[in-house]
Amino acid sequence: MAVTDPIADMLTRIRNGLQAKHAVVHMPGSKLKRAILERLQEEGYVEAVQWQDDDRQGVLSVRLRYDRKGEPAIDGLKRISSPGRRSYVQAGDIPQARSGYGTVILSTSRGVLTDRTARELGVGGEVLCSVW
Repeated sequence: MAVTDPIADMLTRIRNGLQAKHAVVHMPGSKLKRAILERLQEEGYVEAVQWQDDDRQGVLSVRLRYDRKGEPAIDGLKRISSPGRRSYVQAGDIPQARSGYGTVILSTSRGVLTDRTARELGVGGEVLCSVW
């Protein structure tokens, strides 16, 4: 069965991995997914992201982050823009996740950025997802 929304599939795999307390989650790779995961790593939501070449599209391995008590670093993930309903914003209209306590990931003309970086650069784009 073909996946119609690979980003939603990636977020679901992370969400399920966190609920099952897995250390690592694997998923089919893509440049966009890799860029999103690298932003999540920079923001401290995931421990590490690794690309493995498999002579097809590649595999992304994500090491999930937990605190000392075993609680996940991510409380929630939400897909905002979808293939059937894209959500675009201008620089001044970039939303905040959880009143600024979360992070919104955007696909812009300058690459995949967090909401803070996009505001600093003054660029808008497609709102991919929010994480808190």
